[in-house]
Amino acid sequence: MHELKSIFHRHFQIKDLGTLCYFLGIEVARSSKGIYLCQRKYTLDILADSSTLGSTPTKVPMQQNLNLTQTTGSPLPDPSVYRRLIGRLLYLTISRPDICYSVNNLSQFMANPTDAHLHAAHKVLRYLKGAPGQGLLFSSSSSLHLEAYCDSDWASCPDTRRSISGYCIFLGSSLISWKSKKQSVVSKSSAKAEYRSMTVTCTELTWLKYILSTLHVQHFQLVLLHCDN
Repeated sequence: MHELKSIFHRHFQIKDLGTLCYFLGIEVARSSKGIYLCQRKYTLDILADSSTLGSTPTKVPMQQNLNLTQTTGSPLPDPSVYRRLIGRLLYLTISRPDICYSVNNLSQFMANPTDAHLHAAHKVLRYLKGAPGQGLLFSSSSSLHLEAYCDSDWASCPDTRRSISGYCIFLGSSLISWKSKKQSVVSKSSAKAEYRSMTVTCTELTWLKYILSTLHVQHFQLVLLHCDN
């Protein structure tokens, strides 16, 4: 590390700030158990700017089976408020995979947001109020075995009838990759939606295995992909 720093310093003016504690809104804590990442200050800033610090926390970020459409509710007089809030929540998903689905769902209404969309976004804020310091722990005793889980929500979008793919990938016990995204085409059956979700997950797993091999991390075990079907 010292040699690398000296090489950089010969070409650029750099300053060694010591052990990483805070970077671009991401807080880093180290212990014998591993490395913990969270965005507590960033979350509290969002709550303060949205005047929801005093709100009552909720247990879930979005109501179950909530089918928002482009025409639900009345148009907002100032759409920039909604767009700025969703943009900040998207950055928060770096350390909060639990809100990934909700924020992805709400981000599709950025063009013409309504008061119903904003109300749903405020429920996400109330959920964050319950545990603003929640984050990710990368265990120091974790194995280097890749394991993935995937699922799909068939034809859940009332506007396009497209399905949503979701997956999360673990390296040992540490969550390292996750996504919730609407599929690019309409699946005519739930089985096709599941297969498309598995395809996206396998693509991510292939990329992660390539990254591990580039870092000279041997991965001889079979990669496990769990699907509910």
